[in-house]
Amino acid sequence: MGLLDSLFGGGGGQPFDKPCVMGEESIMSKKEHGTSSVPVQADLRWECDRKVADRICNFNRHNAEYRGYWQSTPFVAQARKEYEEKGEVNFYDSNTGSLLFTAPKGRTFDEFVRESISHGWPSFRDEEVNWDYVRCLKNGEAISLDGTHLGHNLPDFSGSRYCINLVSVAGRATTTTK
Repeated sequence: MGLLDSLFGGGGGQPFDKPCVMGEESIMSKKEHGTSSVPVQADLRWECDRKVADRICNFNRHNAEYRGYWQSTPFVAQARKEYEEKGEVNFYDSNTGSLLFTAPKGRTFDEFVRESISHGWPSFRDEEVNWDYVRCLKNGEAISLDGTHLGHNLPDFSGSRYCINLVSVAGRATTTTK
């Protein structure tokens, strides 16, 4: 087993510590719109670029929005306002509106932002993941059950760390997900 296998679980089984929920590669099989049945929503949150979002979410398996993209959007100010009003920020699948992450949990909003700045993408911890809709593949790819590419699990000394493309979680809750 090589270094990448040991880092990303190439030997099979549960390569990431629980509560990470593993998924099957078949979740990302070709569907009506790339790896998803539907394109991204028309009116994404935080002024995320729909064209970039559609490419990253539905026609991509390994690439990401550019490092720091999320800082070029009004995300921090708008998310801070949501946090101050509700005590948390919800992140929805840009295709389906399913609730994927809720942050911060177990840390402050400023700590969430600092860690995200340090890693270049919004970074979530296990307790912030909605495991009803999020899965990790053996190679570390983080995906939604609806076939949306989200980002990657890149564990560090604190445990699993999900570096997620903002364009992948900028959806709006649908009436069924509120």
